[in-house]
Amino acid sequence: MKLELIDIAIFAIYIIGIVALGLYASKQSSKSKRDYFLAGDKLPWWMIGGSIIAANISSHHLVGAMGAAYSKGFVAITLEWGAILIGFNALLWIFLPFYIRNGFYTVPEYLEKRFGGATRVLYAILILFTYIFVEIGAVLYLGGLTLHALFDIPIFYSIIGMAVLTGLYTVLGGLKAVIWTEMVQLGVLVLGGLVLTFATINKAGGFDAIIESSKNWKMFYPADDPDFPWTMYLGGLLCISVFYCATNQFIVQRVLAAKNEWHGRMGVIFGDYLKFFVPLIITIPALVAPAFLPSLAQPDLLFSTLVETLLPKGLIGLVMAGLISAIMSHISGAINSCTTILTVDVYNQFINKNATDEQAIRFGKMSGVAIIVLGIGSAVLLLSYSNKPIFLYLMNLYGLFTPGIATMFLMGVFWKRTTSQGALAAGLLTIPLSLIMEFLLPDMPFFNRTGIVFWSCMLVCAGVSLLYKPKSALQLEGLVLNYNGKGALVPFERYKGFKNPTLWWAIVTIAVLYFYVRYF
Repeated sequence: MKLELIDIAIFAIYIIGIVALGLYASKQSSKSKRDYFLAGDKLPWWMIGGSIIAANISSHHLVGAMGAAYSKGFVAITLEWGAILIGFNALLWIFLPFYIRNGFYTVPEYLEKRFGGATRVLYAILILFTYIFVEIGAVLYLGGLTLHALFDIPIFYSIIGMAVLTGLYTVLGGLKAVIWTEMVQLGVLVLGGLVLTFATINKAGGFDAIIESSKNWKMFYPADDPDFPWTMYLGGLLCISVFYCATNQFIVQRVLAAKNEWHGRMGVIFGDYLKFFVPLIITIPALVAPAFLPSLAQPDLLFSTLVETLLPKGLIGLVMAGLISAIMSHISGAINSCTTILTVDVYNQFINKNATDEQAIRFGKMSGVAIIVLGIGSAVLLLSYSNKPIFLYLMNLYGLFTPGIATMFLMGVFWKRTTSQGALAAGLLTIPLSLIMEFLLPDMPFFNRTGIVFWSCMLVCAGVSLLYKPKSALQLEGLVLNYNGKGALVPFERYKGFKNPTLWWAIVTIAVLYFYVRYF
């Protein structure tokens, strides 16, 4: 595809501008460790919610989720809206107070305080594998695939370029640079997505095409569906959503940097609204596209095909800037989370316990470079993968790592009888049991396999815990849910009127539930 000069100019100006903004933000950071890794605990609610979604939405949504929706239908959106009903609710109403009130840098600090150092290390190992192979590698691969399809740029060079440019300001500036750039990237992403959405709807026949398409919308498929069985809500989607939204450093780090608990809660709720809206502008084009693209051989190429065939000069540059925004914001967040965990949970714990802030930041920057190199390597490994929508492949990878992590956190918070031995057993079981299930039952939907592994981890955790003496009530204070006369949820400050988080939470929750009921 030949680009017009105006498209090249828009694209280049955006890339230069976002890197410059990131580098400027890096100059504003102080030399303190908390400023580098948590932006000085000064984030307001709108920056928290915006950065959560900017980091979350990436090429595996614009490319992968759009491909999944094209091939599977409206049900693909359940992976996004399920996060509103499950994962973000778990973060908002259960985990958030524990994180903020204990002043943690990282999510695994909770595990250490609850169970001991071994679970903290296990989390760090599992999560780093997930970030490198899923959050960084797959996102780089999908971005490279799209740039190659549109501009014939070799995928390898696209991967290198995106990784280096993003890594530059992320490593130098820490979370503050990540947040500043993510807010701009979110705006460009939404604008570019809206342009492509309206162009696709117009080509398909206008809003009548949406109405016609909606006749076939379904959000629950039979239990034997290979990709989206309704049984996924019983275990697979439950554990992946809880992990990703409530116990994932990549997402939770923004909440840890909140000004206070109210800003943290409102940030999560604002993220719910964005999580409701953004997937619609990704999914709807895929649902109406079959009207004029009835038999696309590779669903993951739908995004690039729509851009190439529908957009006039000038708008192509804007939409591609939106794609690059999604990629760069996601990668920068993943790199920053990796460096935070490596520094706080590995370096400060096992290598240099008395490290100064300057030494910790230096190690964080060096580890960031290493993570970028590993991410490039994992992206290259995916170059030969193309037999099904890669979004489903990513979910499968999440299912490999996440059941044990979700178990450790859920059992740790809900059941005071849970012991460190039980939590560790669940964490160690997750990968081998997932591989065994995939080998023995390859035709079972991966969501169902993940659900079986998840509940097996829960049972093993409970069984092993009963064999050992639990911690005392004093040792568990502030680490488990309070059931003694104050309700099941940790009490928090009450706000009235429009400052009440519950009001805004109820509105978006009702909106999501309407779709689930309407398109059951």
